[in-house]
Amino acid sequence: MEKREMKSQWVFRQRGVTLIELLIALVIAAVVIASIYRLFIVQTRAYSVQDQVVEVQQTVRSAMEILLRDLRMTGYDDDSAASTLIITNPIVYPVQSSDITVNYEYFDSAIPQYQIHTIRYWRDAATSRLMRQRTIGAVSTTEILLENVDAFTLTYGIDTDEDGDVDSWVNAAAVGTSKVIAVRVTLTARPDQTNPDVQKMVSPRTLTSAITFRNRIFR
Repeated sequence: MEKREMKSQWVFRQRGVTLIELLIALVIAAVVIASIYRLFIVQTRAYSVQDQVVEVQQTVRSAMEILLRDLRMTGYDDDSAASTLIITNPIVYPVQSSDITVNYEYFDSAIPQYQIHTIRYWRDAATSRLMRQRTIGAVSTTEILLENVDAFTLTYGIDTDEDGDVDSWVNAAAVGTSKVIAVRVTLTARPDQTNPDVQKMVSPRTLTSAITFRNRIFR
């Protein structure tokens, strides 16, 4: 009798899972997998958006650095005896609110000789691009400096009493014939809008910087 009871307990312990238990296990596994997958998708989208943010910040900063480098050179005139160039218009007047052209002297070691470089920056409204054009002699080259530019705004610092200090900051229309010795640049750009998440979550990035035309102050 005791042996028969032990055998019945052994048979009970060896029985498989029921269909209901199997279905419950499958449902739990499906919920866990779906949660993990959803988390993975969210993280991937967040990474993509963040990557776009970093990229637009870096490109705006790089474009601004190139632009400011040229503006700092405005009116530069090498005092070397080998240079006979005279820069009569360091800044091309009339100045504009989203378009600027400057001149400076540069020694080209490949020639070698001194040459006047004319640099123009402007925003192409049709393509929303910041453009840079460099003219040396009769040769001009144009390049796209930045894509997806919402705004390129210039404000000018003028010196009205010839003391070398900015007396006031004015917009382009108010400059007239006043001596411009500084400029404040505001550049706004946005990420590529092909990703719908970027359109919803990322606002345009704006960078503002001001420089003094140090080569023009005492001229």
